[in-house]
Amino acid sequence: MKVDDITLMAYVDGELDIEERREIERELDDSPDLAERIELFRASSLPYHDAFAQQKLPPVPESLTRKIAELSRTHASATSPVPPGPAAEPAANDAIAPPDIGLPPSAPVRSLMRFSAPWLAAAFAAGVFSCVVGLRLLPGLTGLPGGTATVASASPASPWVMAAAGYQALYSRDTVAVATDAAVSAKTVADIHQIDGLPVRVPDLSAQGLTFKRIQRLRFHDKPLVQIVYLPETGGPVALCVVKDAKPDQSLAQQKIDDMDVVTWRQSELSYALIGTAGQVDLGQLGKLIAKRDVDAMFSLAPLPVRPVES
Repeated sequence: MKVDDITLMAYVDGELDIEERREIERELDDSPDLAERIELFRASSLPYHDAFAQQKLPPVPESLTRKIAELSRTHASATSPVPPGPAAEPAANDAIAPPDIGLPPSAPVRSLMRFSAPWLAAAFAAGVFSCVVGLRLLPGLTGLPGGTATVASASPASPWVMAAAGYQALYSRDTVAVATDAAVSAKTVADIHQIDGLPVRVPDLSAQGLTFKRIQRLRFHDKPLVQIVYLPETGGPVALCVVKDAKPDQSLAQQKIDDMDVVTWRQSELSYALIGTAGQVDLGQLGKLIAKRDVDAMFSLAPLPVRPVES
């Protein structure tokens, strides 16, 4: 069965009936790709309205308000008046009247066209203003003066990366303020190699000012996910997360997920995500060192195969 995106969005939004939902869920059991698509739709289902409602945006400039009113008056004066008739409501034929959802179905089409033009002009002007405000509030997304262009991933983050970043956002320095047990960590690395089948290399980042704190065996969609946590001299913890991924190698890409900086790459059938609080550690440079193996390894059991990755 081929399930299109519209059906999947309806499934995520809870708009399908019981039988349709069951059919989708039967497909999920046999299709990892379908499960990944659903996770992407769930990740994009965010309370955008509430987020914008809390933003402290600047007031609409008086000049813009005057311009909109001027556009409305100009259009009203340029439109030929329509002789009143018994079947026409004055409000429906007023050139500057807002749309009335209570208009009868028989209302003349030209009436709708007459009052829609100034409102379209107003909407256009408001859109231009919103665009300008957005660019000024988010300078990091553009190369315009006042902001610095940043390197970003060409595609949205994978569901597992978003989940790992959300988990990492809960961490504080106190979360990992515990003594490190080298024997326990070495046993965990051995289990990752032998049970999970992931040839993960634990980088020693002490020369870069990051202290190894712990390594964990997690799971995402019932697949192994390794989390290696480090603590810099200041700021929040940094995590290197790894999953199995048979896709072709991919060079380093940098992006931002909420308040977390993320650097991802794929190498030797493993996908990596280096995650930390925004602006605290140069994750791009750190990721290059890890990918090129320019740092020593901890808890090594045996030499692991590797292919060079483009930086």
